Amino acid sequence: MQRQVQFSVYLINQPGVLASVTGALARAKINVCALALMDSGEHGTLRLVCEDAERARAVLAKAHDRFTESEVLVVELENKAGAFSAVCTRLAGAHVNITYAYCTGGAPGGRTTAVFRLSDLKKAVRVLGDKAAATKKKKARAKQAQTVKKAPRRR
Repeated sequence: MQRQVQFSVYLINQPGVLASVTGALARAKINVCALALMDSGEHGTLRLVCEDAERARAVLAKAHDRFTESEVLVVELENKAGAFSAVCTRLAGAHVNITYAYCTGGAPGGRTTAVFRLSDLKKAVRVLGDKAAATKKKKARAKQAQTVKKAPRRR
């Protein structure tokens, strides 16, 4: 789980505009970790999270003049039924509103990345961090229990 910069790039809905922006990032060798594209008639919004936000910012400033930045929460999830829902449920239980969210594609049985724009990022980190810490402790206890050898019982 990481706090990262998300760029919202406002595009005219015409052939080649998306290719121009993503091509500029590709030529600069900036990896895009997650993206979503939404259409609203004549315009669209490209939301993306890149590995190197500073370099991405510089490239976008030269390649395209209409973008904004916001801080989002990026969460790695198992690519299985219910993983995304579990995060949403924990946030709802803590009264943290999800403004919007999107996920990357993941290989079956692998990992996927979810991006969340939230009403209270600090609270979300605390809520989800508590769960992550509890899961790590549980796994560590299970691993320790597996490695501890018990003496045979006497009859």
